Amino acid sequence: MKAKEIQDLIDFISNSGLAEVKIETEEFKLSIKKYSEAPAVKFEAAPAAPAQVAHPAPMSSAQAAAPIAAPVKEDTSRLIEIKSPMIGTFYRTSNPDADPFVSVGDSVSSGQTVCIIEAMKLFNEIESEVSGKIVKILVDNATPVEYDQPLFLVDPAG
Repeated sequence: MKAKEIQDLIDFISNSGLAEVKIETEEFKLSIKKYSEAPAVKFEAAPAAPAQVAHPAPMSSAQAAAPIAAPVKEDTSRLIEIKSPMIGTFYRTSNPDADPFVSVGDSVSSGQTVCIIEAMKLFNEIESEVSGKIVKILVDNATPVEYDQPLFLVDPAG
């Protein structure tokens, strides 16, 4: 491995958020470990202050009649994740001028290419293992991904 390739690997690792990488071949062993310069922060709960009773202001009839909307939680139990089979950089397109392989709402079939992951200057096409409809894309284009990180949510009923 040349010095330039090692430096590129170190730059990639420092931008990926990984803390440690070990590579071993017949020719060499390489171990890269990133240490955080930020000191460890310990959080302690502050003692609870005595509660103060506030007198509520009078509400108008419009305020009293308005219902409070609770956040709606989406049921994702039926959705299947397409996960990254490797660490690398996630790309939605084959080149900057091309259309994305898939978008939210697209139907995909098993074996269809859904993205590319670049690892060590190699571009690997990632294929869907399920058929269905893309519900959500969980990763931004051109960002680092880790092994087994969810990339897409697919509704198999779609």
